Amino acid sequence: MPHRFRISSDIVNFVKSTIPSLSPILRSDLQGDLLAEVLLDADRESTLTELAARIGTSVPSVLREIDRLVASGFVLERRSGRNRYVRSNPDHPLAAPVTEIVEYAYGPRIVLAREFGSVSGIDQAYIYGSWAARHSGESGPDPRDIDVLVIGRPDRAGLLDAATAAEARLRREVNTRTVNPERWEADDDPFLHGVRRRPLVRLELPAEEAR
Repeated sequence: MPHRFRISSDIVNFVKSTIPSLSPILRSDLQGDLLAEVLLDADRESTLTELAARIGTSVPSVLREIDRLVASGFVLERRSGRNRYVRSNPDHPLAAPVTEIVEYAYGPRIVLAREFGSVSGIDQAYIYGSWAARHSGESGPDPRDIDVLVIGRPDRAGLLDAATAAEARLRREVNTRTVNPERWEADDDPFLHGVRRRPLVRLELPAEEAR
């Protein structure tokens, strides 16, 4: 049964500024999130509908960005019926440097979901703190670390290994804080109450039985 504190599977929505705080050299956070989805899994093809669902936006918004990327040769596409399948173009001269920038700025959501997705015992996980705040559009300095709230009873060794692997990819410290499901559902924890009041980015993990 859904609890009154249950958070949507989509990225929690907050009012965003027009200039992305995570990487001001990009046009928008939408562009950054989309590039992260395409570039950080270079061999995967995705439809526009799949991309829109993964970054929590509309298909028309993705279409406008993809059209620009395809026209520049930065993204490759193929069509099958009414579907457009897109993937990164590793031969583009800017593929490597742009991927490095995007992974650092927008990679935490994808990299952490991938690494933590292999750890048993995790029910939910969220990025909170400064990175989540920047992703929501709040201005401030570049986050030096990534804070992750893990709900469940995860394998501790597996969680440590996942955080270490993510740190190597993201080039930032990954701090994990674990709470059990009962504590997460309760309304009597000042720390969790404060976390809920601030921006959160949910990590899309596979179902427990799939790990």
